[in-house]
Amino acid sequence: MRIESRLSHILGAQRLKMSEVARRTGIGKSTLLRLYHDRAEGIRFDVLAKLCKVLNCQPGDLLVYVPDEEQVC
Repeated sequence: MRIESRLSHILGAQRLKMSEVARRTGIGKSTLLRLYHDRAEGIRFDVLAKLCKVLNCQPGDLLVYVPDEEQVC
């Protein structure tokens, strides 16, 4: 199981560039890159709140729980 970042999908749907999101939120580009490429190991609540405000979304839109596939024996 894991939590997956949907930032790349949201930016694509809204036709926003990461540099614009970085400018509007004050979030560092390295942080945004990790979230964009789904490589982040965690996220601070203040970062999540800033993204939700700028992207006009909810935390559940940005982060999705992906359960492990059950193996059939």
